[in-house]
Amino acid sequence: MRDEIILNQNNPRQLEKLYRDNRPSFKAAFNELYPQLASNPLAEGWYQRLNFEGPNAVWGTPNERLFVIVASLLAGLIAKFPQLFSIDEEFFYSRNIGFIVFPALTAYFAWKNKVSAKAIAIVAGVFLLSLMYINYLPQNKSSDTLILACIHLPFWLWSVLGFTFGGGRLKDWKSRLGFLHYNGNLAVMTALLVISGVLVTAITINLFRLIGINIEDVYFGYVVVFGASALPLVATFFTQTQPTIVNKVSPLIANLFSPVVLVMLVVYLVATLFSGKDPYHDREFLLLFNALLVGVMALIFFSVTGSHTGTKNATQVLILFLLSAVTILVNGVVLSAVLFRISEWGITPNRAAVLGANLLMLTHLIIVAFRLFGALTRRADLSLVSRSIALFLPVYSIWSAVVVFLFPVLFGFK
Repeated sequence: MRDEIILNQNNPRQLEKLYRDNRPSFKAAFNELYPQLASNPLAEGWYQRLNFEGPNAVWGTPNERLFVIVASLLAGLIAKFPQLFSIDEEFFYSRNIGFIVFPALTAYFAWKNKVSAKAIAIVAGVFLLSLMYINYLPQNKSSDTLILACIHLPFWLWSVLGFTFGGGRLKDWKSRLGFLHYNGNLAVMTALLVISGVLVTAITINLFRLIGINIEDVYFGYVVVFGASALPLVATFFTQTQPTIVNKVSPLIANLFSPVVLVMLVVYLVATLFSGKDPYHDREFLLLFNALLVGVMALIFFSVTGSHTGTKNATQVLILFLLSAVTILVNGVVLSAVLFRISEWGITPNRAAVLGANLLMLTHLIIVAFRLFGALTRRADLSLVSRSIALFLPVYSIWSAVVVFLFPVLFGFK
């Protein structure tokens, strides 16, 4: 390795190849040779690259750590409100689950991105009005509009989080793209932390059980509740303080799973034809199709937004195009099933919500597929695919607000 470094000390491409082939050996050999290569500007750049250690690289700044700890404790405290104030748990959690997670995340990005006081006031007002509205809706367990409002409220709060993530800029499509990329990283980091938490929980409970102490009630009532409430914020903290590591994970997972999901989706659709089930008469099957549609769309979006440079190879673009084409087919089946059910049994809040969401997703998928086809045929850059994904996000936000705030009124709170 030493001889190859000396021989190629003025060849940046070959040095990069040597480094990627065997990074530990390259670093050790280069550091030994550095004194005799110090006069070479290229060698100086490599030395700084190999030995640079940024301050607080893992744990962020002291103020950031303190913010995360305090916000996590507050989130856990909110989650304990039913026990602290004798509130009905079903009432509280069904309506307020989003307010355990999103205020802490929104405050974190508002503080970290130095969002203006005006934008913070708007966000605080939106949160307060949403909190009052959802909790003052009439209590009716059979009300479809109440259930829809509770389901869509977290999506509305998620869009408010995206506003603060982008620094309070509504028209910056690149910040929306970064927000989607952050969500992919957050999902991966959250999954890793959940696995770690499950292992720690199992070990801790069983260790205490061995000495005759039963801590399940206390552990799940406090440690698990506070830990689960803090999980999104802690995972976000890791994604922001270790971007060079985390940013590589979600695109890798998306690229690995895209061809697998494509094959699975095609096989599933073929199997559906012979299963005797159809979404036209089977409501649960229709819901499954919708869940499948949302999951595949998320995979497509994360696969594209995972590459900010737009450097995916032709095979990856082809897989994404085929996946989007098959997803359009699935969306078409779901949409036709919803229209069939409306024509047969009339409009209901649930059918109206599913119809609107599927029309939006179908439109978005067609636009994305068109852009992917352009990238595949070299008539357009992959960055246009990313832009088409980002520009459509406010439409989903508006639709979630319509379902939360207008549907109960339009359908008479039924």
